[in-house]
Amino acid sequence: MMQSSQTSAPPIRPDPISTRDSAFFWEGAERGELLIQQCEQCRRLWHPPRPMCPQCHSVKMGHTRVSGRGTVYSWIVPVHPPAFGFAAPPVVALIDLDEGVRLVSNVVGVAPEAMRNDIAVMVDFEPTQGGKRVPVFRPCEEKA
Repeated sequence: MMQSSQTSAPPIRPDPISTRDSAFFWEGAERGELLIQQCEQCRRLWHPPRPMCPQCHSVKMGHTRVSGRGTVYSWIVPVHPPAFGFAAPPVVALIDLDEGVRLVSNVVGVAPEAMRNDIAVMVDFEPTQGGKRVPVFRPCEEKA
């Protein structure tokens, strides 16, 4: 996975809120890994994390590291009210991961006027105010 380069300005992105169900996800982000919840019974992947498999209703959960590659399904730039913790309005996108899971994140490294659906993206991790890291996505040349 890519690791973001630090800029001279302190990060203003808010810290994530970790719960018992999502702790593995945020701990993985700290290590630069994109982890997705997986049912130990039927092997289905899903996000966001929750205590029961949406397919077989098992409560035996695990997680797996995914490639971090995907495609922008849809996106928006919220303008009003201003997004808390961002110097400029962020690009908020639904990302379809190559492994078949869809998640909400930010796309960075692309101007809003250059955004479009179907852009190939790769996960990266950006720092937060409290020294944590959160997954974001950057455009990539092509999906591998």
